[in-house]
Amino acid sequence: MAKMTVKDLDLKGKTVLMRADFNVPLDNTLAITDDTRIRETVPTIKFILGQGAKKLVLMSHLGRPDGKRVDKYSLKPVVARLEKLTGEKVKFFDDCVGVTVKAGVAAASEKIILLENLRYHAEEEGNDPEFAKQLASLGDVFVNDAFGTAHRAHASTAGINKFLKSGAGLLLEKEIKYLGDTVSNPAEPFMVILGGAKVSDKIGVIENLLPKCAAIIIGGGMAYTFLKAEGRSIGNSKLEKDKIDLAKSLLDKAKALKKEIVLPVDHVVVKTVDPQAATQIVGQDIPDGMIAVDVGPRTVELFNKKLASAKTVVWNGPLGIFEMDAFSKGTEAVGRFLGTLKAVTIIGGGDTAAAVAKFKLQDKMTHISTGGGASLEFLEGKTLPGIAALSDK
Repeated sequence: MAKMTVKDLDLKGKTVLMRADFNVPLDNTLAITDDTRIRETVPTIKFILGQGAKKLVLMSHLGRPDGKRVDKYSLKPVVARLEKLTGEKVKFFDDCVGVTVKAGVAAASEKIILLENLRYHAEEEGNDPEFAKQLASLGDVFVNDAFGTAHRAHASTAGINKFLKSGAGLLLEKEIKYLGDTVSNPAEPFMVILGGAKVSDKIGVIENLLPKCAAIIIGGGMAYTFLKAEGRSIGNSKLEKDKIDLAKSLLDKAKALKKEIVLPVDHVVVKTVDPQAATQIVGQDIPDGMIAVDVGPRTVELFNKKLASAKTVVWNGPLGIFEMDAFSKGTEAVGRFLGTLKAVTIIGGGDTAAAVAKFKLQDKMTHISTGGGASLEFLEGKTLPGIAALSDK
């Protein structure tokens, strides 16, 4: 990697400022329901302290408070979880900039400090240089370990680097390795599985990866726009009418490149999307009035047969409405099969990561990305501002 990492920085005796991604889900009592993102930053936290850093100042956003102080988006619930995971006392400040915070950071006896939600200030998302400078004044060196926001040019991801020497944390380095380096130079055959609701979300990924892979396997809601483009009946299934021509052109492009786009050959259908709805399995054509909610057993067999020889697999997007158990069988079956392969298996974050967690398959995958939008943009071949802004080696 041409960018500096935390391993290249001199941390001894320094106050290290670190951008983490603690944008974790909370329930109505403000208890954390999934601490994956916090756990994923612990190796970097421990590495920094192990290198003899004087203090570690952590900053993050949570939710979308839109530049205002909103209690339900406070990072305070993260403190107890951080203390448990690191075994260190954590000092919390109820703001992230200002004279009080600066003096408090300097005076704190704790090794780990957590600042309040960056997005309580509109200047964060506005990438305001003065705000970035105020954040930078809290540390001697900057580490970015927040892959989930690396696609945003915000003050704490792309602005702060102008004032401090910076490097990627261990998590960000791992994301770059798998989503960047491995995908750029994959062990072959290289297969891509795409799902989720919309074709429009995945156009860039298809266009970027089609020339590099042997096949793109498509399921989920986006498959029905492709099937419609092939002249199939899709009943009342998810359709992006304005993307039918685009889907057809992508199918034509695949043929011209002698690549395969593999679509479902049977479907689980219902009359209404309800977990209690009666399901039936139909072939490639979906009857009028019916809605496809999952891929059928023949499709699972077809997809798994295609994947059997793969040496690298990237999976982004579930193959059905996996949140409802009745419609999750296709996603689970393909996920379980992936877990048996002797291949590098890379899971693009968001819903796919949630599906893998639901079926307890995390340990079977090579890498599960912590970034939804960021992983998509990386797979599209885009330059992410949070990575581009890091100091060059």
